[in-house]
Amino acid sequence: MNEQEFAELAAGAALHALSADDERRFRDALVAHPEWRAIVETDAGAAGLLAETTATVDPPASIRSALLAQIAVTPQGADPDTDEPREAAPAPMNAASEESAESSKPKTPPRRWGRAVFALAACLAVLVGVGIGAVALNQQLNRPASVVALQEIEAAGDAEQATVALDDGGTATAHWSGSVGKAVLVADGLPSPGEGETYELWFVRGDAPVSAGVFDVDGGDATALLDGDMQAGDAIAVTVEQAGGSPTGQPTTDPVIVIPTA
Repeated sequence: MNEQEFAELAAGAALHALSADDERRFRDALVAHPEWRAIVETDAGAAGLLAETTATVDPPASIRSALLAQIAVTPQGADPDTDEPREAAPAPMNAASEESAESSKPKTPPRRWGRAVFALAACLAVLVGVGIGAVALNQQLNRPASVVALQEIEAAGDAEQATVALDDGGTATAHWSGSVGKAVLVADGLPSPGEGETYELWFVRGDAPVSAGVFDVDGGDATALLDGDMQAGDAIAVTVEQAGGSPTGQPTTDPVIVIPTA
């Protein structure tokens, strides 16, 4: 099974629409390819978001009609593992021979839909059974990289975090994972920087700060993905710099946040 085939089965699993045989194939493939688990988590998250959406609208009739029309013309006698159509049995010579042939034929299980038809049915199930939450779906597909990275870190088996209190009463929490290779800073109660200023992130390795990008604050809240690779023992720091970041590549002010990770 290749990754594309697995992705289609994962979509069906998220919709609880797999046959018992496909469910077995799906589980076996996941055991054999644990690196594909991200596909499962993404599909499950999307299905959950759609299911929780309250502001839904009926899908346009044209979409439903087009899907049903495509299903009608898609060959459904395809072999489930190759998608190659099965050869049709030769036409009987006469009624007697037809009856004899039918009685001697081994009983075969019902044909399963090919993967193309399954994908169409999955789309139809989402559109018709759940409805389209246009705003929520757009948000799901356009999530900030920092939010996606935070979810990846939290799902990792080696996820770690550390929290410090801010002078103004807020908190700042660093989240990181060695296996994911990313770090995210989540802050609340963080004052907005002054006019023409921004916050800049740093990995501090011993006495050497390494810039990890700048970030914005929205109403005191911030979720920022640090640029670059975090190394074991790095501290995470934040300074106030001129807009665009430090022109020298080094901090020009004392840090307002320092989070040890070791």
